[in-house]
Amino acid sequence: MVGRRVRVAQLGCAVAAMTFCTLLGPAPAEAAPGPRQTTAEARQATVEEQRLDQAVPQEILARSGFDDVAPEFTRAIEATRSYGTARQLVEREGTRLWRRAVDRVQGRGPAGGDLSRDDDRPLYWARLGLTRELRLWKPQFALSETQRAALIDRVEQTSRGQTTVDHPAGGGYKRILLTGFDPFTLDSDIRISNPSGATALALDGTWIRTADGQRARIETMTFPVRWQDFANGVVERALTPVLPKVDLFTTVSQGRVGRIDVERFNGAWRGGFPDNVNASSTGQVPVNDPTTQPQWTRTTLPYRDIVAARTGRFPVYDHTDVTEIPAGATAPVDRPDGPTPGSAARAGGGGDYLSNEIAYRATLLRDRLGLSIPGGHVHTPVLQFGDGNTDPATGTVTDPQFVRNRLDIVAQIRAIVRTAAE
Repeated sequence: MVGRRVRVAQLGCAVAAMTFCTLLGPAPAEAAPGPRQTTAEARQATVEEQRLDQAVPQEILARSGFDDVAPEFTRAIEATRSYGTARQLVEREGTRLWRRAVDRVQGRGPAGGDLSRDDDRPLYWARLGLTRELRLWKPQFALSETQRAALIDRVEQTSRGQTTVDHPAGGGYKRILLTGFDPFTLDSDIRISNPSGATALALDGTWIRTADGQRARIETMTFPVRWQDFANGVVERALTPVLPKVDLFTTVSQGRVGRIDVERFNGAWRGGFPDNVNASSTGQVPVNDPTTQPQWTRTTLPYRDIVAARTGRFPVYDHTDVTEIPAGATAPVDRPDGPTPGSAARAGGGGDYLSNEIAYRATLLRDRLGLSIPGGHVHTPVLQFGDGNTDPATGTVTDPQFVRNRLDIVAQIRAIVRTAAE
């Protein structure tokens, strides 16, 4: 995801535990029995959830077998009679959805249909079915809007793998964390898949062996393409308990056509490109303790080794471009070799969208926690449909070239992670 300088194709505050308690508050208490709510008419599905009724999402769900997720959840949630049981259900079903998606991509269990197993889109659309049901649900008991929001938030966390990072105990191996993103720019082409999300599903819980014979375990999670979620601290909440326990991390998102970029610099600026609910946000990246917020962070991934390695068919670049307002100036300028001292960020190497922001937040968190581990951002190639299937109005939801491109991207990111682990 890149904003400035044709970056619309890209996605792209260390906070102590007490800070997150302040931000999120304690878990809502068990709701007392009460009358059925009558205020649901004031609520409506989000822009993102409303897309679910279109033909393409319904076809993706049907051809993967994930079309049963929302109906089964609806029946189960309607049978709950308290907030406590609803929360237990949400916890269980969100985690189950993540595991089901990982298993499908990794070849375990039934495929559920003829859609290729490597596809990340069934998880995305099925999750929206769950959040929409919770948003419009009229329970048989009193449910505050705070409690409803907490249920929706818990679905988001559990169905994204954020609560199930599980590096086995013991030593003798390296621990790696990788993150991906949802599909985005869906109003341009609702068929879109995100190879970073597909990579997260393909690599979660897998083992790799480096050239020197050392083993490494990869755990993954995904994030939404929504400005407000990032402002609310979703990245820091998910990564704060995990980063101190890993040996390497990489955030991943979809970037430019035909190339992979290891982003050297990340900037503290939002460029405003619309997100998945068509909201915009422009200005300084909002983090905890902005008085100590740097304008730039940088990768600690071994970018020279990654660029030099033969990891796959896409060329890999050490990407150093940024956009800055130089110290004492007022107009932004592009810099091919990184920021100059005292400059204000206007775009990192990863642009000014949420890919740059997750890279900035994750590396800032690394630095604020005092960690010396390798970490940074990798941009995948844009996932393209095959020739003759580029028109979203007449094209099909998949084709052989589309599948091959996604599989090749996933395999190359896996090879890059192995190289970084070495």
